[in-house]
Amino acid sequence: MSSTMFGIAFDTHDAALVGRFWAAVLGRQLADGADTDNAVVETGAIATTGPRLAFHHVPEGKTVKNRVHFDLATTDLDSETDRLQHLGATIVRDVSENGNHWITLADPEGNEFDLIRI
Repeated sequence: MSSTMFGIAFDTHDAALVGRFWAAVLGRQLADGADTDNAVVETGAIATTGPRLAFHHVPEGKTVKNRVHFDLATTDLDSETDRLQHLGATIVRDVSENGNHWITLADPEGNEFDLIRI
């Protein structure tokens, strides 16, 4: 017996706001019925789109660094960073080390994720 990953759930203040952001980032659709309390980013074939993303309202805000975050990859770091900022992301830090380059950004509620140049 084993478990199968169904999806990834995020605690949020405004589920629809954060759900719309991640749907746009990943080129997916926000499922019908998204509101402040609950939102789901739909998937296609999980092998190509990744897992289901769900967002649920909680009363408390984010207070510390994420223990888990997304690593997104791009060949055009500058253009993709600009696109993500236009969607509502903010830059947290820009890192170049040992020939690797990535930018840590935050979504509209401050959840960090990395954009890596490949």
